[in-house]
Amino acid sequence: MPTPRTTPAGRVDAIVIGASAGGVDALTHLLPALPTNFRPAILVVLNLPRSLPSLLPEVFSARCTLPVHEAGDEQPIQPGTISFAPPNYHLLVDRDAKGPLLALSTDAPVHFSRPAIDVLFESAAAIYGARLGGVILSGANADGALGLQAVKRRGGVTLVQATETARSPAMPEAALAAGPVDFVLPLEQMPAVFRAWGDGGAI
Repeated sequence: MPTPRTTPAGRVDAIVIGASAGGVDALTHLLPALPTNFRPAILVVLNLPRSLPSLLPEVFSARCTLPVHEAGDEQPIQPGTISFAPPNYHLLVDRDAKGPLLALSTDAPVHFSRPAIDVLFESAAAIYGARLGGVILSGANADGALGLQAVKRRGGVTLVQATETARSPAMPEAALAAGPVDFVLPLEQMPAVFRAWGDGGAI
């Protein structure tokens, strides 16, 4: 694993997370472990069937101390809030005069997925730069691999779930094959990294 680090800017303002198969279980270990004073915004894309409603906000609201909701178009990004991409919409990060916004798009699927992880990561990297954390969890395709490298190119910090701990290792494997990352960790070690990103401390 590369030498652990925070971002060059220290604290991160937002964390983007991508997952598919096995991702709900991974998030169940990760998101409820975050404290009420956790400040970065968390934006999540899970590759789910486009034709079905998402129950993720309800499921995680009952388990997390942080507020959880489904992302809405042109919604200001709030610190310390978990936002899930809705089914059949790409989730992006945009900006207006007041600051970063959530945006939804019905552009063509990417990696056969809408929402797609790459779309979120690339747009968030363009807005947040070095104040972004990017995370790839369990999944069964290559979505997110290029997006994670976009986060790294912009100076952000990157984290991939250790493949031997992922129910579906294809997504972490693709992310690692695409280029260097900063952390490769099992789920139980990830909350400590998140907390360090939130306060700018060293790991």
